[in-house]
Amino acid sequence: MTALLQVEQLEVVYQRAITAVQGISLVVQPNQIVALLGTNGAGKSTTLRAISGFLGLDDARVTEGAVRFKGERIETLSPQDITRRGIVLVPERDKVFPNLTVAENLIANAPRGMTLAERRRLHELVHQYFPKLAELKGREAGYLSGGERQMLAIAGAIVCGPALLLVDELSLGLAPVAVEELTRRLVEIRRELGIAILLVEQSAAVALEIADHGYVLENGRVVLDGDGPRLKSHPDIQEFYLGGSGERRSYRTVKQYRRSRRWYG
Repeated sequence: MTALLQVEQLEVVYQRAITAVQGISLVVQPNQIVALLGTNGAGKSTTLRAISGFLGLDDARVTEGAVRFKGERIETLSPQDITRRGIVLVPERDKVFPNLTVAENLIANAPRGMTLAERRRLHELVHQYFPKLAELKGREAGYLSGGERQMLAIAGAIVCGPALLLVDELSLGLAPVAVEELTRRLVEIRRELGIAILLVEQSAAVALEIADHGYVLENGRVVLDGDGPRLKSHPDIQEFYLGGSGERRSYRTVKQYRRSRRWYG
């Protein structure tokens, strides 16, 4: 199977001096949910911004490696060009237009040239997955709760018709009930629309509930990877990312780096 997304030895440098991502490689297959896990500063969000083309906003650039989408190199393309090719980012910050209504946010996200019939069909899909947004369509987005804003941000991305959805910090600041609802919806969206999802998460417990495959990042490097269920059950993940030890410690300080292909052969 040809990979939908392939990141090869990616290096990202901020302000021409600070290396934030150091040789990261990862693969997302069609119709797959892949999780990027790690603590703050691990390089997760930087990796998403490199894939989506939004690095320039942070005075950063790709200095080594390649990002391939459907076999085509895209690491030098603009965010607009990458979006047109089918990769859409749900960012950690500035998720919605706070002064626009819910309905206006969805219209603002629709690609240019989309017919009225196509727009209506996508809005119907959005309301199917997030029926609460239909109830809130006239409310300004700035007055939504955190969970509702995240719903709207994901809905706005779906309206763009992506093949790959990038979701940055799905659960950040949200109540457990909201997180449970959002993860359930992402699984439905993947299953019914055939959209692959690359999910950045600090909470390994949240991500590994739905991920087919996961990568653990620390200090800009991949230190572990494997399929979701095996990562979730692995003793190192249990100890350092699922709270089994009662103390949050860096994987780097305790274990020698090992890739999951060596564990699982």
